[in-house]
Amino acid sequence: MTYCVAMLLQSGMVFASDSRTHAGVDDFASFCKMTVFERAGDRVLVLLSSGSLAGTQAVISLLHQQADADEGGANVWTARTMFEVMGLVSDAVRAIEQRDGPYLKGPAGGFNASFLVGGQIKGEGPRLFRMYAEGNFIEASEDTPFLQTGEAKYGKPIIDRVLYPDTTLAEAAKCVLVSFDSTMRSNLSVGMPIDLILYERDSLAISHRRRFCEGDAYFKELSTEWSAGVRNVFRELPDLEW
Repeated sequence: MTYCVAMLLQSGMVFASDSRTHAGVDDFASFCKMTVFERAGDRVLVLLSSGSLAGTQAVISLLHQQADADEGGANVWTARTMFEVMGLVSDAVRAIEQRDGPYLKGPAGGFNASFLVGGQIKGEGPRLFRMYAEGNFIEASEDTPFLQTGEAKYGKPIIDRVLYPDTTLAEAAKCVLVSFDSTMRSNLSVGMPIDLILYERDSLAISHRRRFCEGDAYFKELSTEWSAGVRNVFRELPDLEW
């Protein structure tokens, strides 16, 4: 399975994804689910993928193929707005679904590839979207400053309680990592490495990117401190009076 989360804040954006894929309880592997298109001073685009690995890789490959083509057609480098980028991603999702979908019906479970897509193109502000396997999408807003895909339910409570549009990028990064820690404790289908990007609004370049692998000292400290803090707060809650 997968867990991906992206946040749209006043100070910028946060993107994070796990790397675990599996085809059964004894067949685990690691694949990066974060794709970046960056042209410093012009645009930063980040895609987080969830669903069938074959499907999501095919969509990403098609976007790269379009971007590298010599004929200069519409692609992620020529798109003028994030909405145009979403149209390109939507077209790619539907193209792969039309090609592979008929062969995946039945026991295979059908075509399944969804994405979180966010970033900023020069001339407009940062924007964040969630695209579904059907190719339709929704956009984050001040009322809904974060979007998730995959195993979202375990990590959502901490984000709901902590995150606000004016949350700093540093605080949001901690929130994201605690969200991943909670998810991995409850679901073995989500696992390290965790890829994390912090994007500062209007910078049009990525300056903070990190991968957290198994045994990472900071992540272990964060997990330990969070668990201890939760237990301490729990003990301080008032007892039930009967």
